[in-house]
Amino acid sequence: MTAPVRFPRFFVTSPAPCPYLPGRSERKVFTELKGAHADSLNDALGRIGFRRSQTVAYRPSCLDCSACISVRVVAGAFEPLGTQKRLMKRNGDLVATVCRPWSTSEQFELLQRYLSVRHPEGGMTSMDEVDFADMVEHTPVTSYVVEYREPSPDGVTPGRLVGACLTDRQCDGLSMIYSFYDPHHDRQGLGTYIILDHIQRATEMELPYVYLGYWVEGSPRMQYKVRFRPMEKLGRSGWERFGAEEQDRLIAAAVANPRSRADLGENARKDGVPSIAG
Repeated sequence: MTAPVRFPRFFVTSPAPCPYLPGRSERKVFTELKGAHADSLNDALGRIGFRRSQTVAYRPSCLDCSACISVRVVAGAFEPLGTQKRLMKRNGDLVATVCRPWSTSEQFELLQRYLSVRHPEGGMTSMDEVDFADMVEHTPVTSYVVEYREPSPDGVTPGRLVGACLTDRQCDGLSMIYSFYDPHHDRQGLGTYIILDHIQRATEMELPYVYLGYWVEGSPRMQYKVRFRPMEKLGRSGWERFGAEEQDRLIAAAVANPRSRADLGENARKDGVPSIAG
């Protein structure tokens, strides 16, 4: 008897400096996503903490550290904070469009502006337009790009592109692979608004979760993720909700940290686009 889905082969990277916590090293386990069952494999791996980068699914597998924790927002029970409610109202005029995963020069130029301000020392600053096309278009699963534009003056021509997010649709939620936005725009909190919009989309699609990738408590720029409640984290016994007091404490710490206040949708290195080689 032949199994309908071949069990994937997993590989492990060599240790490399950790981009989140100084003085530590990181290691990843990964497998290839391909073939007719790529979507179902990506769904299954997503539920146990894997993330996708192009045709690869990966997760941390560090020898002496377990700081990277997978987190997801419970979309149907989401309770926005006061600042989040104001952001939703303030940016409610943005025109969001779901586009096929096909890169454009306009998206790439926006990404370059974003990286030059938010991650000037990151490895992605060396990306050219072909690299960006690979990131967006090399997907074996159900993916799309959500574009966020200013309202058009004439109501016909597309308005100015101010944000975008490469997103996977999984069977139990939306997985935000990579988001970026105009860092010079006078609208505040565009990164947070993109997450809020995905939570609303998941709710309308009757999908229970929005996957935000990895949260690292000791990494200041990762703390914006804990501001979305209720939130679940993946542990040894499976997914469990943050306790109310625990999340209150983490939110208070995130608010008090100036690096998190700069924009609540920023992190030190996007965990959707790792370096797998090594």
